[in-house]
Amino acid sequence: MAQKDCIFCKIAGGEIDSEIVYQDDRVVAFQDANPQAPVHILIIPRKHIPSLKDFSEEDFDLLADIHRVAVKLADKEGLTEEGFRLVNNCGSQGGQTVDHVHYHLLGGRQLTWPPG
Repeated sequence: MAQKDCIFCKIAGGEIDSEIVYQDDRVVAFQDANPQAPVHILIIPRKHIPSLKDFSEEDFDLLADIHRVAVKLADKEGLTEEGFRLVNNCGSQGGQTVDHVHYHLLGGRQLTWPPG
């Protein structure tokens, strides 16, 4: 179920324009508005779940869907040979700024560690 004040729910529902790169009945992926790498795609479930810590037992299959989409997009973007990063920020100290679980698919350059 969508939250009416959630920007990611609005993107998934087509209420806010975004450069959608993938969508199905459970997952939506779109270009990050403030990219931190040559490839920076956000991958979200259509279902509003505030953060990773809020997944219920019946929602965990969405994680598999998100990871499956991430691998497909990494391949489509030509990242699988050189590598990529898939990141989930959870909570304010984890760097989460939008309260809708999302993953960042990053690649296209050498990524450093530690990230922050």
